Amino acid sequence: MSTSPSGADAFGSEAPMKVLVYSDDADTRAQVRMAIGRRPAADLPQVEYVEVATQPAVVARLDAGDIDVAVVDGEAQPAGGLGVCRQAKDEVYDCPPFVAIIARRDDGWLATWSRADAVVSQPLDPMALAQAVADLMRRRRESRLPVR
Repeated sequence: MSTSPSGADAFGSEAPMKVLVYSDDADTRAQVRMAIGRRPAADLPQVEYVEVATQPAVVARLDAGDIDVAVVDGEAQPAGGLGVCRQAKDEVYDCPPFVAIIARRDDGWLATWSRADAVVSQPLDPMALAQAVADLMRRRRESRLPVR
């Protein structure tokens, strides 16, 4: 099935957008999935999740070039999501926008340093996370560069 440049398939429905979720904690990944849901806003396509638990897996998926938005856990171990975000912003061609999850309000400066596009705090507010991801999905849909 071919897709048009707008991302719509031959039947007029949009292809899902891929959201990468990085955390070494399976419970955190599940909370993120539940907060965002299948479609964070009515004007957006469905979400296809790509869950990863290690920094090398994040790098591999970002290098593939098919991720639309990334959500990273600032408390992930051994590589924190904020450092992973900073590395991606420095190294990845057409880097997708990032949402950083921080555990403490005082970590806001680290999120700024990481160049995250949006920041949400623990405990997760499902509405805030879904809204942040929806905003970044819209931005990505409008600004994505062609594949190399």
